[in-house]
Amino acid sequence: MAEVRAAASGDVGAIRRFGETHVRAHYAPLIGVAAADAQVRDWWNETHIGAAVAAGLVVVAEAGGELLAVGQRGRSGADHVVYKLYVHPAQRGRGLGPRLLEALAAQLPADAERLYIEHFADNERAGAFYEREGFTVERVEPSHTGDPALAVVWRAKLITT
Repeated sequence: MAEVRAAASGDVGAIRRFGETHVRAHYAPLIGVAAADAQVRDWWNETHIGAAVAAGLVVVAEAGGELLAVGQRGRSGADHVVYKLYVHPAQRGRGLGPRLLEALAAQLPADAERLYIEHFADNERAGAFYEREGFTVERVEPSHTGDPALAVVWRAKLITT
């Protein structure tokens, strides 16, 4: 069984490689190669991942020394947001996504009332997963490029204690 834990500084390189390998391949058919490359370049680089890990915002799932999944939270103003939730394609459907969400939610301050998550509009698989996990659509932000595939869907879930 995979262990879900807070990421440590020694995980940064593996997290970066995970993004380069899996995020680009996942997003290219959905949002195009250029936009997928931008996602990896902007959000899966050593500097960004290293800062998020150092701030205690990243959780990982691993088994046998292999990174199987990554989750990252952050803030958008006062809101707590899951910005990354990626499971290795061969590991999907085995419960890692819900476990990562639980681990991220467990890190929230006691007064947090909602957890937000965002995804591209064309990522219907993610939308269906988040719906099953209790996240409901709050708003859709059009892409600055005008491409409807790149619109950002914002969902929220009430935190229960």
